[in-house]
Amino acid sequence: MRHWRLPRWAALVHRLSGVALAVFLPLHFWALGQALHGTKTLDAFLAWARHPLVKATEVALVLALAVHLTGGLRLLAVEFLAWQEDQARRIAWAGAAALAVAILFALSA
Repeated sequence: MRHWRLPRWAALVHRLSGVALAVFLPLHFWALGQALHGTKTLDAFLAWARHPLVKATEVALVLALAVHLTGGLRLLAVEFLAWQEDQARRIAWAGAAALAVAILFALSA
């Protein structure tokens, strides 16, 4: 797969993280809607959200958000800044920044 160079992988990851966030949004709005059904329903949902698998999913979601944000910033840099041959370095910095955000979130959770 010689034609699949690093920028194409970065673009694919950026798109997949966008899809993951789009799938998450209706679930997020549903969870927020639980507050409208009273404190008992919301408390039950929050108790479920304390499970380790749900916490791990939260970290993955934050990673997807950070990957999407940093990938978008990298894409803006490619579009609006002078072309440079150091795309691999930009992709590495974007990935490192996204991973750092997810790790900081996991450590604070």
